[in-house]
Amino acid sequence: MKFVDEAEIRVEAGDGGNGAVGFRREKYIPMGGPDGGDGGDGGCVYLVAVENINTLVDFRYHAVHRAEKGQKGMGNKCTGKKGEDCYVAVPLGTQVSDAETDEVIGDLTRLGQTLLVAQGGFHGLGNTRFKSSINRAPQKASKGTPGEHRQLRLELTLIADVGLLGMPNAGKSSLIRSVSSATPKVADYPFTTLHPNLGVVRIDDLRSFVIADIPGVIEGAAEGAGLGLQFLKHLSRTGLLLHLVDVAPYDSTESPVESAQTIIREVEKWSDNLATKPRWLVLNKIDRLSPEEAEERCQAIIDELQWTGPVFKTAAINGAGTRELMFAIMNFLEAQKRGDNEEA
Repeated sequence: MKFVDEAEIRVEAGDGGNGAVGFRREKYIPMGGPDGGDGGDGGCVYLVAVENINTLVDFRYHAVHRAEKGQKGMGNKCTGKKGEDCYVAVPLGTQVSDAETDEVIGDLTRLGQTLLVAQGGFHGLGNTRFKSSINRAPQKASKGTPGEHRQLRLELTLIADVGLLGMPNAGKSSLIRSVSSATPKVADYPFTTLHPNLGVVRIDDLRSFVIADIPGVIEGAAEGAGLGLQFLKHLSRTGLLLHLVDVAPYDSTESPVESAQTIIREVEKWSDNLATKPRWLVLNKIDRLSPEEAEERCQAIIDELQWTGPVFKTAAINGAGTRELMFAIMNFLEAQKRGDNEEA
């Protein structure tokens, strides 16, 4: 199934109810006067961030969301009922823009956060409101105003602590399966991951973090080639990037170093912010080589890349080295959080 990380929806707020024209007619009250009530306000449309939705795919089948109209005013100065508001559940990390003007309306980044996207119409006034010393029996009432209608563009940016970055078939899906309960598709051919997968890595009862498996990036991704352009933006909110490199590819025209350099170039083209994020090198699939060959190959890659940051050697297929990597990530994220709190 193709992952839908962007969707367009139409939201229609309710119209305000019209005011009523009415006069009090009761026995023994010959001069009852006007008693037309106001209409009710139209309902508004809100988006609300929830945690049990991970994609925007449902909006392909439910693209129009309407709030209720306000009720008309009634006699005896009775005000019409306000229209029910419409609340539309969206995933955490959804950015909302006006599809016609490209104006960014808001960003839903907190659980339970709501965003008003269509204002309901204002109620009309009943003829009671128009009574004056010179007009004791007004025959007029005002109409309610129309509710706001908008075409919205929803864009989902995954909120994860750690993002996996690498060429297709670098072993990202195998790694996330190895360290979390996520079950992305794994096979020995490129592009097995067609949509981001989120996994929770639990270190102990009180410590955990979220890791995102992002579809492979190929050369030209920043200009739209392959799946990279669609998903590079999902890495923008991660606190740490893991750059996975296959140290022993079966059949590739590029060496591991060339593959790693391709990824680095595409990240730098896409975003300066992304390029400056903390990035660790994870040399994966060392199980394909003997210990001596693996050590020699890994050191050659590090030297050729002139890599000075943290380096980890793993075999996601059997979990070798993954425990040490996950504990190091947890310690890094906790230190990062402490630093943010101290600055605040």
